[in-house]
Amino acid sequence: MLPKWLIPALACLCVCVEGQSCSTADNKNGDCRSILDCPPLRAIVNKPRLTPDEMNFLKKSACGFIGNIPKVCCAIDTEQPRPPPAEPKTCFTPEGNQGQCISVFQCDHITKRLQSPTVSAEDRAYVNSLRCVNSNPGFNVCCGPPPGPPPPTGVCQPAAAPPDPRTECCGMDGSSANKITGGNATSIDQYPWLAIVEYKKDNKIKLLCGGVLISGRYVLTAGHCVKGTVLDAGTPTNVRLGEYDTSNSGPDCVPVEGGEPGDMDCTTDPVIIRIEHIIPHPEYNPRSPLRRHDIAMLRLSELAPYTDFIRPICLPTRDITSSIPSSGKLFAAGWGAINETHSSSNIKLHVDLPYISIEQCQPAYNVPKRRVTLWSGQVCAGGEKGKDSCKGDSGGPLMYSEGSTFEVVGIVSFGPTPCGLEDIPGVYTKVFEYLPWIRSNIQP
Repeated sequence: MLPKWLIPALACLCVCVEGQSCSTADNKNGDCRSILDCPPLRAIVNKPRLTPDEMNFLKKSACGFIGNIPKVCCAIDTEQPRPPPAEPKTCFTPEGNQGQCISVFQCDHITKRLQSPTVSAEDRAYVNSLRCVNSNPGFNVCCGPPPGPPPPTGVCQPAAAPPDPRTECCGMDGSSANKITGGNATSIDQYPWLAIVEYKKDNKIKLLCGGVLISGRYVLTAGHCVKGTVLDAGTPTNVRLGEYDTSNSGPDCVPVEGGEPGDMDCTTDPVIIRIEHIIPHPEYNPRSPLRRHDIAMLRLSELAPYTDFIRPICLPTRDITSSIPSSGKLFAAGWGAINETHSSSNIKLHVDLPYISIEQCQPAYNVPKRRVTLWSGQVCAGGEKGKDSCKGDSGGPLMYSEGSTFEVVGIVSFGPTPCGLEDIPGVYTKVFEYLPWIRSNIQP
């Protein structure tokens, strides 16, 4: 985070005209410009800790403000022309509003939050939730309209942007009080955000990976579902939504729980939408034994409809792994194998899994055949005999329920072989760590 003292500390110092000649704090020729356009001083500001000499150098370099952005006397590079600023990148705020990914210094309503003598934990969490990724170094935020009052609930229209959780347009399913047990079939309308990725080869369709709908236009899946050896089996072509029983080509029906004999609860036909664009994380390497950054986004060619059987899950609003109780349960669901002798299940299944910290999880991956150094971009769950995400679940969600609302905590990445071994949790890509990347790659 940028030093809290920077803006008030520089505010009382001299003011110069933008572009005016000046002498730097170390007596070099310079000009007065935004600190965002002065890489040497911007690099100092972005350090996690500053020495007293560095703080003093910044103060002596101050020459005014452009709005809320400090200006500094920046040394003139006589050999290299100053590059033009990068074009701001489109992004979406947690409220679903379109914004631009820019430096935190350039977003007025955010700098005002950070200028108060005491910045609340709520404000810090909100600013962190706005983080995004662009070509500029430093702390960038998705700067859109200032957040307003909570929007009305239940008014849900499909859009490219992930829904604001306060609208109840994400993370809500039609099930009620369904018990989650290892490998059990779900209710027919449970987890309406589950997706299946269809792969095509030689005009044949294969179902090899899962995914999770996060908006009307985007599905999260695993990086290894779109890069690497999986492509030998086929090309990701379509996403299937609203599915329950893959062995049935039409609507699926199950007896109504607690209903009269013959009463049936039926889905509509599954919706199949072509994949318009595949966005693997740029740092995912399918050949790396570390298996880091195992996440990808699929942009659909058209908006998915919102129905009782198709609805996005909520993106995480905080890092729940820092607050989930030791007895807390996470949930995985998909069409993966029931056990190692089956390649997949026709019926949508779910399982409850205990959360396991990275420190508790690491010893299971220190053995020769499973040697992986885990890190903060991963989360572990499971380790109970016979209960695990398994083959075919790759790319599907690890979920957490906050009241009646589900958030996607992780994406199924890898685990032991065979599945469901005692004391060997599965490993999932931690979605919270990738929110800046996700928000920066969603387009209208």
